Amino acid sequence: MFVDDTILEAVRTMLLITLKILLPILGVGLVVGLVISILQAVTSIQDQTVAFVPKLILMVAVIVLLIPWIVARLGDFSREMFTLG
Repeated sequence: MFVDDTILEAVRTMLLITLKILLPILGVGLVVGLVISILQAVTSIQDQTVAFVPKLILMVAVIVLLIPWIVARLGDFSREMFTLG
């Protein structure tokens, strides 16, 4: 069926765009968390806020820096969905 294929393709595209948007943000969180965990292990500091606050700040900074790119990707996807029918 054409409708089923179209819907499946739209959902697949949506999931791929979501993954592409989230990967840089989650990647920064992963790298920062790893670096801070190593520093905590070396210095024997076990406070949870030491790991949480820098991750939060840097992930928000990445989101702010990527806003134009994110909006462009979502705009392209929206235009594609509206012209699909």
